[in-house]
Amino acid sequence: MTDDEGTQLFHRTMPFSERLGIEVLTHGPDLVRSRLAWAESLCTLGGVLHGGVLMALADSTGAVCAFLNLPEGAKGTSTLESKTNFLRGVRSGYALASSRPLHTGRRVVVVETEIHDDAGKLAAKVIQTQAVL
Repeated sequence: MTDDEGTQLFHRTMPFSERLGIEVLTHGPDLVRSRLAWAESLCTLGGVLHGGVLMALADSTGAVCAFLNLPEGAKGTSTLESKTNFLRGVRSGYALASSRPLHTGRRVVVVETEIHDDAGKLAAKVIQTQAVL
């Protein structure tokens, strides 16, 4: 079941997430979960979701996680750094992203995102640092 409020938040604040078809499953300060459906138009020649698509899913999910953990008075975030390890391809179904805060400071928020395939296998691990604006 999707989280309509969370999906609207993603699409309103990051229109590119709507273009990709990202849906939110849950969103809160401790965990943000989203998914992106496999589509041939988002793949490499081998039928694997493009790495940039997975990075966009992770960046969008991590950004909302960081936003939900902003200190009082902050207005938003901006990605300073993102490091991705790709572990396996996503060839069908959904790519499922789960983001959790690792550090919530006054100047930066660090988020860890895991992307799994439909079988629950880890496809990518992303650590990103978001600047507090």
